[in-house]
Amino acid sequence: MHEVASGAKRHGGRYIYEELRKQILTLKLKPGTPLDEVSLAAQFGLSRSPVRDALARLISEGLVTILPNRTTLVTPFEIEEFPNYISALDLIQRAVTRLAALQRTDEDLQRIRDADAAYHEAVDTGDFQAMSEANKAFHMAIAEAGKNPYFISYYEKLLGEGQRLLHLHFDYIVSAAARSNTRLGRDHDEMVNAIAAGKPDEAEQAAHEHTMLFQRRFLAYLQQNLTEKMSVV
Repeated sequence: MHEVASGAKRHGGRYIYEELRKQILTLKLKPGTPLDEVSLAAQFGLSRSPVRDALARLISEGLVTILPNRTTLVTPFEIEEFPNYISALDLIQRAVTRLAALQRTDEDLQRIRDADAAYHEAVDTGDFQAMSEANKAFHMAIAEAGKNPYFISYYEKLLGEGQRLLHLHFDYIVSAAARSNTRLGRDHDEMVNAIAAGKPDEAEQAAHEHTMLFQRRFLAYLQQNLTEKMSVV
């Protein structure tokens, strides 16, 4: 606890934000967990002000929710809402990838390729948290190449929610890839190639197939595990 408090004092709200975000995305803080400003301030050895700032940032990302009674908690995720999540992700992912094929510059394309390379490096290390962050960075580089700030903002929230879902079944994804001798991230290649070639239809189709792959993996994971034992609601 002393180490946490000491780090928090050095970095203030940014440290609290990063620590809480990591705990939420890795499900150490489970969906629906209450977040009390006073308790968090005591835990990090700081005043309530930087805690409030950190929570506000997490709320803006959709990872924390304030209920009408002012209770603050880790945003719940209902398995029943997964089809709606996939529909939203599919639509926005197709849109930003299509726009990237139409709008990207050479500099944008290099950032996309660099982000993809970082993802593959994380895959090689087997670090789930690094893989999750690198995967998000790759998709955000695509969205930023499309240059529509409304899409970028909404997409980032969807990707943040997706990181929690990915963490649930990362073990399944890795073992399934090993069984089929498939390289993780191979489906990124089709999106990158279509964006590089300036082919919006192909880019959009590749993005759609990428979403459908995510859906198939997650549903297969659910079939393999007892839903009632998963702490996601």
